[in-house]
Amino acid sequence: MRKYLLFLLIFNYSLLYAQTADSKISLSFENKNIVEVLIEIEEKTKYQFFFEENWLGLKKLSGEYSQTKLSDILNDIFKETNINYFIKENRVILTRGSIIYDELADGFLQTEEEIQGIEADGVKEKNQAANPIFYVNSTKKSNAVETILIGKEDGRSVKNSYQLEGRVISKQGEPISGLNILVPNQNSGTVTDIDGNYNIRLPKGVNLIEMRGIGVENLKKRLVVYSDGVLNFRLEKNFEELGEVLIEANARDNVKSALTGVEKINVSEIKTIPLVLGERDILKVATTLPGISTAGEAASGYNVRGGKTDQNLILLDEGVIYNPTHFFGIFSGLNPFTTGNVSIYKGSIPAAYGGRLSSVFDLNTRKADKEKFKGEVSIGPVTGNVSLEIPIVEGKSSLIVGGRGTYSDWILNTIDDEALQDSQASFYDFVGKYNHEFDNKDELNVSGYYSSDVFSITSDSLFSYTNRMFALSYSKVLNEKHQGELVATNSNYNFNLDYESDFDNNFDSGYTINESEVKLKMKYLHNKAHTLNYGISAKYYNVSPGEVRPGNSESLIEPLSIPKERAVETAVYIEDSFEVSDKLLINAGLRYSFYTAFGPAEINTYEDGLPRNETTNTGVESYDSGEVIETYGGPEVRVSGRYFLRPNFSTKLSYNNTYQYIHTLSNNTTAAPTDTYKLSDSFIKPQRANQYALGFFKNFDDNIYELSLEGYYKTADNLLDYKVGADLFLNNNIETEVLQGDGKAYGVELLLRKKKGALNGYLGYTYSRSFVKLAGDFQEETVNNGDFFPTNFDKPHDFSAVMNYKLTQRFSFSANLVYQTGRPVTYPIGKYNFNNSEYVMYSDRNQFRIPDYYRLDLSFNVEGNHKIEKFAHSFWNISVYNVLGRNNPYSVFFVTDNGEVKAYQSSIFAIPIPTITYNFRF
Repeated sequence: MRKYLLFLLIFNYSLLYAQTADSKISLSFENKNIVEVLIEIEEKTKYQFFFEENWLGLKKLSGEYSQTKLSDILNDIFKETNINYFIKENRVILTRGSIIYDELADGFLQTEEEIQGIEADGVKEKNQAANPIFYVNSTKKSNAVETILIGKEDGRSVKNSYQLEGRVISKQGEPISGLNILVPNQNSGTVTDIDGNYNIRLPKGVNLIEMRGIGVENLKKRLVVYSDGVLNFRLEKNFEELGEVLIEANARDNVKSALTGVEKINVSEIKTIPLVLGERDILKVATTLPGISTAGEAASGYNVRGGKTDQNLILLDEGVIYNPTHFFGIFSGLNPFTTGNVSIYKGSIPAAYGGRLSSVFDLNTRKADKEKFKGEVSIGPVTGNVSLEIPIVEGKSSLIVGGRGTYSDWILNTIDDEALQDSQASFYDFVGKYNHEFDNKDELNVSGYYSSDVFSITSDSLFSYTNRMFALSYSKVLNEKHQGELVATNSNYNFNLDYESDFDNNFDSGYTINESEVKLKMKYLHNKAHTLNYGISAKYYNVSPGEVRPGNSESLIEPLSIPKERAVETAVYIEDSFEVSDKLLINAGLRYSFYTAFGPAEINTYEDGLPRNETTNTGVESYDSGEVIETYGGPEVRVSGRYFLRPNFSTKLSYNNTYQYIHTLSNNTTAAPTDTYKLSDSFIKPQRANQYALGFFKNFDDNIYELSLEGYYKTADNLLDYKVGADLFLNNNIETEVLQGDGKAYGVELLLRKKKGALNGYLGYTYSRSFVKLAGDFQEETVNNGDFFPTNFDKPHDFSAVMNYKLTQRFSFSANLVYQTGRPVTYPIGKYNFNNSEYVMYSDRNQFRIPDYYRLDLSFNVEGNHKIEKFAHSFWNISVYNVLGRNNPYSVFFVTDNGEVKAYQSSIFAIPIPTITYNFRF
């Protein structure tokens, strides 16, 4: 190991840049590290180098120099390092960051009065730039604060302060948001954003910084700042301080953020919540929060603030997931073992998101640990789950993979019931993410997701559907204020139905939707008061609405295919987070979206002034490939603001308007995989919505308790609905069956959360209403006399309680209590005769309601012992879903039997469902 000169070890301070030798040398090297290059220079010249080898790394260099000054060669070699050098006669001394002088700067020994006099004459910057930086790196245990050198000193710089940026993540590779980074001696600081990034300006010289946050270790570092630099941190999680919080919104975000209607779910802490069949379920947990519900137990899709299920944008690593459920809604299609951050925007939707009216579910696959191989396994009564974290290049790149599957087919085959012998009910999914950090500024992420479901219970129909998603993102820090990310995604959803019977009408049918998107997202830190986000995106839709094919050669079914639909949706956006004052924060954004539907296509034409049906059809209009059929577009305003009434009490106000160009076609009361998709065209206009929200947010007792009260009012245009008795299956004239009308929704959401202590959890209550009005120009296009009537998912009262009580560090109890108003339904109310035939008369649409829904779940949780040195850490969950055995109705339907109309109720889980699940992590 090479050593410093004696005087450098004694003083350990930075001096100024000195004269270099003028002698010229010739040198050629290829694919050598810096140490090897310096040794070659020593062998060919009289110079001798003094340095520590571990400063220089193993990066390979190549170069060729002819009669070049030694100083120029060294400048090239060290330009991407923090190494400076000092040449004195035939000795070259290397330093980290600092510069060595052989004389003191002018004014170095001036008195305080003399310095003040110079500053008064306006030469302060020049004089201070000449002063060296002194620091003492103590080795005493009582003062063992690590010293880190930032950047590289430049004798020509006259700056007094420099920019430091970086990223803070956990040892598991997860970004740490909301972490306070404080500089006590400067009374300044900053907070990491949702991706763990931070940016702070520090004065030149020695600075002591402190990092403080909930659930992570506190950390102190001494920074010697020579120039702008990048510094990343990996922190240990501090589980003892975090306690047993189930779902945690960052304390600072709850009161300080300008956005309304935002929920964040900590996926790693939902394991104690009792759920059906022992499967952790991210999206089911989301439905226990105010404003988010489903049309019924095990229903696919989610209704957010009175919106339809197709009005939610569900993203995994920026890629769209069209059907995020398994078993038609019983399980979530998203793996909790591999999912990191979950943010749900139901009020203030950032300008970067578009294409849906009601909400955005933004999920990210977490990054694997880059240091250690890790894994997690779960074994439940009908499902198994495994995830692995694999370091690829230590400290640089890693891969996380996860897979889930069910062995319910095996269970069905063991049941002694002839009706179930040919049944199938299975699913599996895979997810993976590769992360590579090229340096402190560049990062690559590659993600993939695939899921498959097959379902057939005592039926002659076999349902199957698949999701496929691929996402590629490359992010780069351009400079101290500017950073960007380029994202490319592709999503594909396919549904298929195979029908077999004893007659010659076997068939299989299905539909596919595929979309590809490219977007550029930029962030600019203008100053402390302004943070700008802006970008551009382009999305290509390719929809195959449906086709039917004969099931075999004997089938009498004629093949039929609905023509494909194609469209492009583009958007530009800009958003500014503007800190007007210490109390007022405004987030203002503008998004402009533009939509184009194009051929090839054949579009039906109809007589003007008459309803669209077969009798008014006048022919078709043909469009060639690429020819524009219809265009839509418009501005989308996103404005929200926060005002501090007190330091821990704020009020927020927001307004959003949104456009949606894709629709689902379904005449079911709940979402189902059989729903198909339709793009906006000449007949079906894009949906539009406006939402206003006002909320009050307060924290108590050092952020242990959080209380929020938020109200909203929403209006919508061009909501898609259907005529009475509409035929939507493989209909080439779908415009004759659909209606578009106005909607309105309003509600109040209350959430009380206790984040710490032996007893923790939250209580949520929502009062909400959702209505639609279908008032066409003709009687057949009008429903309920053109008046507003409740939507299929209008449920005024919704109450949830999610509680956890910790007996010891290893044992705890958890409980869920859910109550919801029954959803609307249309009942038969009488009979009538017409042309010697008897018909059933129905009430106005959605005039009645099915019975109310309530459910209690309990679980007992057992953690393994907390020894650090052990192969795996285990967790047992013993739960009972629907403890009270409530026969909650899923739907109510009517059957005519011998001239008598009979009502029937279907239920999903009418008895208590016990479950034992075993998890272990290694």
